[in-house]
Amino acid sequence: MKSKLVLFPSTAEVNNKGHLLIGGCDTVELAAEFGTPLYIFDELGLRNKCAEFKQEFCQRYTDTTVIYSAKAFINKALAQLFSDEGLGLDVVSAGEMSIAHSAGLPMDRVYFPGNNKSAEELKLALEWGVGCIVVDNFRELNLLGELARERGNQADILLRLSPGVDPHTHRYIITGNLDSKFGVPMVHGEKALTTAMVMPQLKLRGLHFHIGSQITELEPYQQAIDIILGFAAEMKKKHGFEMEELSIGGGFAVQYTLDKSAPSIADYAEAMTSTVTNGCKKLGLAPPRLIVEPGRAVVGQSGVALYTVGVIKDIPGVRRYVSVDGGMGDNIRPALYGAEHEAVVANKMRERETDKVTVAGKFCESGDIIIKDIMLPPLVAGDILAVADCGAYCLPLASNYNASLKPAVVLVKEGKARLIRRRESFDDLTRFDLV
Repeated sequence: MKSKLVLFPSTAEVNNKGHLLIGGCDTVELAAEFGTPLYIFDELGLRNKCAEFKQEFCQRYTDTTVIYSAKAFINKALAQLFSDEGLGLDVVSAGEMSIAHSAGLPMDRVYFPGNNKSAEELKLALEWGVGCIVVDNFRELNLLGELARERGNQADILLRLSPGVDPHTHRYIITGNLDSKFGVPMVHGEKALTTAMVMPQLKLRGLHFHIGSQITELEPYQQAIDIILGFAAEMKKKHGFEMEELSIGGGFAVQYTLDKSAPSIADYAEAMTSTVTNGCKKLGLAPPRLIVEPGRAVVGQSGVALYTVGVIKDIPGVRRYVSVDGGMGDNIRPALYGAEHEAVVANKMRERETDKVTVAGKFCESGDIIIKDIMLPPLVAGDILAVADCGAYCLPLASNYNASLKPAVVLVKEGKARLIRRRESFDDLTRFDLV
């Protein structure tokens, strides 16, 4: 049982009742108090990950800025936590930008990428003083220039390039290959850069790339860095371009199962910073400010989903299905791209895992399977299942499919639980309906 705990938050332990504790809180008691499905975030784990990213990158490359990728999961409480920890925020929509603004996060620490920003979103970014807009394409370049001219101010930008590198991850979460909707292809990079350089309304601070998500290899990052640095050196020689900033994106992996490991933050930091340092030295470039954008790697392991077991269905010689009260409505990742999770029974942590079961959700889809073929203790209706590594991309992708209610979220620390998002109600389902 201890082996599975390594996938849970660092504060995970078992009490004398044989219950799973997170952040000093009994998860069985949390399920009773707040209901299930319930998402728990470990505050200490979140803060430690923020500190670890800053320490591992900054001790190797002093001029590093860490900005949290909000799409992994954000709300006001977490935005304030990341602000307290000195992180910036990477937002990809006006909605995420508004959460940062409402939480009081300094907007000059906000970066705004995205492949199809609307005029309204760009106007809002200029109005709220977003620190840097990551320009994705020629249309946005021209549109932003016009909007900045109308306001009579100058917008700081990074130019997002697509380096054409295969990160060897699931095709749905690749972002930096040649056939991608994101970024300016390298073949058009010079034209985009020179266009931006002559626009008085825009200040081109540097370059940006992002090659994908859940990347477990270091070489793709190194390849992409070398490509972008080579481009920067060529543009410096031909056009006098000085790269003040280089954003190398995120995509740092989390270990979801015991048999598939992921590099440590130190591993990523060493590979990436050394490549930047050596590349700049080789090419005669002044070392730029380095921007890194972790999302999943900050919140993934700190989040745990709790479910209550309901129907148990045996098909002799085939499979035992254990159905829970959540599923693809709050975690679509397994159905969307085959994501894997581990789980424990929160109220039976000291019992032997003797039964092979498939954990199914309650939604009207055959593909609503949370975990296929996992060993767990014998289960009965009412048991509490705790699923590890649910902090990233579960809640942001949650839906009201089958008119389900999105779950409550609590932040736990030192034995105390704080509700940071209430469970939806039936009234919420019809709040925007007009008759």
